[in-house]
Amino acid sequence: MLNLIRGFLSKKIRNVYYSARESIGEHKRDIVVAHVEQACVGLRETKNEFEDALERFKTLVCVNETALDHKYNLLNRQYQFCCAKSEAVSNRIRAIEQVSEALFKEWESELNEYTNRNLRSHSKQQLKLARQNYARLIKSMQKAEAKIQPVLAAFKDQVLYLKHNLNAQAIAALRHEFIEIGIDISQLIRAMEQTITEASQFVAVLTEQKALPGR
Repeated sequence: MLNLIRGFLSKKIRNVYYSARESIGEHKRDIVVAHVEQACVGLRETKNEFEDALERFKTLVCVNETALDHKYNLLNRQYQFCCAKSEAVSNRIRAIEQVSEALFKEWESELNEYTNRNLRSHSKQQLKLARQNYARLIKSMQKAEAKIQPVLAAFKDQVLYLKHNLNAQAIAALRHEFIEIGIDISQLIRAMEQTITEASQFVAVLTEQKALPGR
């Protein structure tokens, strides 16, 4: 019951927020585009952090024992950065889902307000196209998001193991795991790049100015 109440209040708050934004000329479409663009920024930043982490892994397997403490500190900071960026990406994806749901619901409900059949039909086609592009976008984002946590978990394992085993033998034992994590991170980076491309295409469709059909 408490969860239902929280969900209801949260939805009411979002509706008030959207109404306030629209009162100053910012429509749900603009908010969706802004959230998608912000998510792209977050994905790029996260991708960059994982690329840096991958480089850390590559150099770590070749370090001298005297440099292990320094290397651990660098790797641990990299892990913390990746966690923060990954959390930001997840939050932005949730924001996109919420505002897009409100946008499509409003769009569909307003189709019946048209008096011009051609305009209503054209708007309905645009809604269908936008939904299709959104479905591809959110699926791609969720796919990239799903790859983040397993990589972070494996990343954390290596950081913890290194923390408690700062010696050259431990590094040698981890060499195989480092290589596997490097492959995982490379796949994650490719997934993020694909998602960024999908997001750019979605924004282009949603913001494209199309001529209205004739009566």
